[in-house]
Amino acid sequence: MTTIIGFAGSLRRQSFNASLLRAAAALMPAGSTLEIASIAEFPLYNADVENGQGIPASVTRLKDRIAATQGLLIATPEYNNSIPGVAKNAIDWLSRPDADVKRVFGNRPVALMGASPGSFGTTLSQTAWLPVFRTLRMRPYWEGRLMVPRAHTLFNEAGELTDDKARGLLRDFVHGFVRFAATAH
Repeated sequence: MTTIIGFAGSLRRQSFNASLLRAAAALMPAGSTLEIASIAEFPLYNADVENGQGIPASVTRLKDRIAATQGLLIATPEYNNSIPGVAKNAIDWLSRPDADVKRVFGNRPVALMGASPGSFGTTLSQTAWLPVFRTLRMRPYWEGRLMVPRAHTLFNEAGELTDDKARGLLRDFVHGFVRFAATAH
């Protein structure tokens, strides 16, 4: 069984990226699963909190879940042409303390996808993530990135992906990433 864990880099209730992640979970190939995690309970990163109270329990739980899987899938919005702050905050917490970076992220397969109401999807956000992955010594899935532009026309009010072309692209993307993650270790 290949287990992938994913999170959406948006906290919005009607997040297109959370909807995209749920659609991906429904399209996973046989013999694999996508666990959807939340970063909503993560406080803003503050070294004083880390040094005084320690790593928050919500962070520790997600770190352990990531370390136990074969890959990480991030559904990233694009805010101001870059990485959304809550998603970067989550990675900053998940990479603490430094001694845990190798266990949680080292050589971990990672893939990016994103949905946006704009015309270009999440191209710039996905590109901005690459130095972060390099720093954490992750193994990006280079076979493709999934960018879903004009997301407001592809999801219904219940957050379901209704566009057949987008669903096909998503299925191909997650199937490819699962193959990559299953053979990366």
